[in-house]
Amino acid sequence: MEMNVEQLVKMSETWLPVMMQYAGQLTLAIITLLIGWCLINGLIGKVAALMQRRNVDRALHSFIASLAGIILKVLLLVSVASMIGVETTSFIAVIGAAGLAIGLALQGSLGNFAGGVLIMLFRPFRAGDWIEAQGVSGSVDSIQIFHTTLKTADNKVVIVPNGSLSNGHITNYSREPKRRADINLGIDYSSDIQLAREVLLKIAEDPRVHRDPEPVVFVTGLGDSAVNLSLRVWVATPDFWPVTFGFTELAKERLTEAGIGIPFPQRVVHLVQPS
Repeated sequence: MEMNVEQLVKMSETWLPVMMQYAGQLTLAIITLLIGWCLINGLIGKVAALMQRRNVDRALHSFIASLAGIILKVLLLVSVASMIGVETTSFIAVIGAAGLAIGLALQGSLGNFAGGVLIMLFRPFRAGDWIEAQGVSGSVDSIQIFHTTLKTADNKVVIVPNGSLSNGHITNYSREPKRRADINLGIDYSSDIQLAREVLLKIAEDPRVHRDPEPVVFVTGLGDSAVNLSLRVWVATPDFWPVTFGFTELAKERLTEAGIGIPFPQRVVHLVQPS
């Protein structure tokens, strides 16, 4: 028992000065870490609120907040490590080596991160835009660091990696303020094409239809059982689908009232009697 006490005394004589020497630095480092962490979270919140007041695209909020939070917190950890005596150059070298190893293991994630940066720089779409990309279409809900979230017409959530999204074809249906709506239909070969054109142009006298360019009706082809017509009108982008659906139904009703038939596919069969 006496031996154990003597050993404890000797150990305390060795470690106590070291603990006293670094206790202050360690305490200061912990306080700095806690305060710095809280300040960073508060700063990110204020930046997000400022962007919201400035009407910045809401897709940028989460992206910038996530990216800025990661960078500031890494810098904070490096500063705290230097306060407790860790060589900053060595610490940065370790972080660099670890970053290289992690980067090799997570090449796909880094590609998605680079894709997110490219999307933020070139802005092929914004939050709320309706896009088609990577075989899916939907409204852009948010743009994160590694992926973009889309909501489909039937309210499904689709997660698209930013890497493949930035390297593929993107069709943005909401970018331009107006779009052309094509109402395609067929009429009987025996019907009067000019009368059908007048009926369709009468439908286009809708306040939602732009006068420049003017509505037009073209004969787009001669089918097996019908003359194919196309009513083409320019409308504001939000009116595209209401006009397309409404005009298609209205065209059927008005053409029928005018005595113009819309044929269904027909086949003429000739029966040959054996001689």
